[in-house]
Amino acid sequence: MSQVLQPQHKLSRRAVLTGAAAVGGLAIGVDVGGIAHVFAQKGAEAGTHELGAWVVVQPDEGVIIRIARTEMGQGTRTGLAQLVAEELECDWKYVQTEMPTAGQNHARKRIWGEMGTGGSRGIRMSEQYVRQGGAVARTMLVEAAAQLWKVPASEISVSKGVVTHAVTKRTTTYGKLASSAALLPVPDLKSMKLKDPKDWTIAGKPLKRLDTADKLNGSKVYAIDLKLPGMLVAAIKACPVFGGTLAKFDATAISTMPGVRHVLRVDDTAVAVVAETYWQAQKALASLPVTWSEGTNAAESDATIAARLADGLTASGDYAKNANGDAFETLKGSAKRIEATYGTPFLAHACMEMMNCTAKVTAERAEAWVPTQNAESSHAALSEATGLPLDKCEIYKFDPGGGFGRRGGAQDYVRQAARIARQIPGTPIKMIWSREEDMTHDVYRPISQARMEAGLDDKGNLLALKMRISGQSINAYMSPALIKDGKDERQLQGLTAARSDAYIGYTVRNLLIEYAMRNSSVPVGPWRGVNTNQNAIYLECFMDETAKAAGRDPLEFRRALMDNHPRHLAVLNAAAEKAGWGKPLPDGMHRGIAQFKGYGSYSAAVAEVSITPRGRVKVHRLVFALDCGYVVNPNQVEAQIEGSVAFGLSAVLYGENTVKSGQVVEKNFDTYQLVRIDEMPKVESALVPSGGFWGGVGEPTICVVAPAVMNAIFAATGKPVRSLPLKNINLRA
Repeated sequence: MSQVLQPQHKLSRRAVLTGAAAVGGLAIGVDVGGIAHVFAQKGAEAGTHELGAWVVVQPDEGVIIRIARTEMGQGTRTGLAQLVAEELECDWKYVQTEMPTAGQNHARKRIWGEMGTGGSRGIRMSEQYVRQGGAVARTMLVEAAAQLWKVPASEISVSKGVVTHAVTKRTTTYGKLASSAALLPVPDLKSMKLKDPKDWTIAGKPLKRLDTADKLNGSKVYAIDLKLPGMLVAAIKACPVFGGTLAKFDATAISTMPGVRHVLRVDDTAVAVVAETYWQAQKALASLPVTWSEGTNAAESDATIAARLADGLTASGDYAKNANGDAFETLKGSAKRIEATYGTPFLAHACMEMMNCTAKVTAERAEAWVPTQNAESSHAALSEATGLPLDKCEIYKFDPGGGFGRRGGAQDYVRQAARIARQIPGTPIKMIWSREEDMTHDVYRPISQARMEAGLDDKGNLLALKMRISGQSINAYMSPALIKDGKDERQLQGLTAARSDAYIGYTVRNLLIEYAMRNSSVPVGPWRGVNTNQNAIYLECFMDETAKAAGRDPLEFRRALMDNHPRHLAVLNAAAEKAGWGKPLPDGMHRGIAQFKGYGSYSAAVAEVSITPRGRVKVHRLVFALDCGYVVNPNQVEAQIEGSVAFGLSAVLYGENTVKSGQVVEKNFDTYQLVRIDEMPKVESALVPSGGFWGGVGEPTICVVAPAVMNAIFAATGKPVRSLPLKNINLRA
């Protein structure tokens, strides 16, 4: 069983292992002597020239822009390249991109900054320094021309990579200047003067994305597709009960099965079978006798978790909160009092590409090929799992086949692959989770409940609002150091005062919003939109209940509370106007509205739904308005909104992970359903960028999908929807 597998197809030095084979990106290839790693340093690779850390100019006028953030289909690669190219003043048709690695970033003192991609910060948290990087490269090229022609740099202009000295009518190109420009000192980033967005010619335009062609023609290499010489494949199984451990296994029972090479304990919780192919490894793993030590968490269930959450709704204590006025006393004296309790379930990420990682470990070096949202976190995980220092480790990042937060802070799959590879030194090991492993060992969106109370005066005006949210804490699982005095303000995302990038958009004189931490054994983490999803449901659906109790139109009721929140109000009005709020609908159709702020952006949505006599919900139309400050590529923004509908509507209609005997019940798409193409509504968008700030796009609009749909159902039935998914709700007429 010592056969060495050969790759199924030849891979060139410049077209392998980056997941961007067609664009000539970062060269990480396979040589006869093993795995080689080549990076385009200043003048180091076949006539290319580095101008600062962000730009490499080639003699043939090709421009390579380095992108440190992860492309997951959200368009970050294209958007960041547009921002760099805008300041560089190059010709967009010559632009390509490449990904620096975490090891290179570490070796160059984090010159590309933080490499994590999540929280809708791919562009908004990078825009300044990448634009500065483009300006640095332009400055160096202009200075090279000035020295060549012996004229002041101030007399030189640039357009689409052509450099002109108008006085002498001389011209040249970036490609011809690159070698001399690369020898100049790199200016300070902070000294660069950036363009006013009103003068943009590349940024702000609906340019075609740079990451689409290879996806369409099938040439794209995802990490799960990777093949390396001599590579073996591992299938893994962890204890199905969270917190349980591996007691024992009988390797002899499968040792003669086809292709099996190794049966390994991975850590205290998992066992892996390493074979020549994944099918062989998975089949053998399924036949492996394993005994688990399940521990006390085997007693965890939906019922025990729900009881814990219910306790958090009523227990006394000092919780994370946002408060002003006196909500308690005002509620007591209100002419009308409204109360409701809402709940949202655990949700899996359900990425189409399951968790996987290929690792090669020797005594001197560790390498991993990873579909990751955070190359630096993967780098740290590889170092931790192998015991090798960071400068002896390297991460080669692939575009993930879905991320949604799963591939960010949680690097469990990287650690597992590294621990397997460490036991088989010098052999590349590709570890792939099965769909069942992926679904039952996720870091789920937190479960929570919310108790809502509102008080109205005799004219239907809102006097007081009180919310108590009880649920799991992401920080308790992933970042305990961020919890202060037992309080986790992160879980109030979108409900805090106006000092963050996600705050409440209503002025309520007497307000009390609290968060009571009630954790379970189920691990939780960021899920596209994180806490704005649940919190928007609680606030915006209860707003509709309160508006009805006040005898007011839901839109007008909201408007009366938004005088001090002009941007919230602007997107609310834009969505309502585009949707035709107040205009007649066909028989059986009903509208719902919602607004919220998250990730620095303001969003609103109007849903149009119908309900069949058998209680089936059909969402016909969703109209959005979004103010993200500046729009780098309007096509990408609209695509992100459409993607948020598919993701968010899946959660509204079907999404739910239940717990029995300490295990997640839903193991595959037969029990964890996603929306299908015939269930997608018509999606319309109104982009209303007001400028002056940079907001996110990937997550803000998802938080208004659910409440807009739920409020439309409320309008249709007269009964509020207070829990999800809708598959569990009887909506029959």
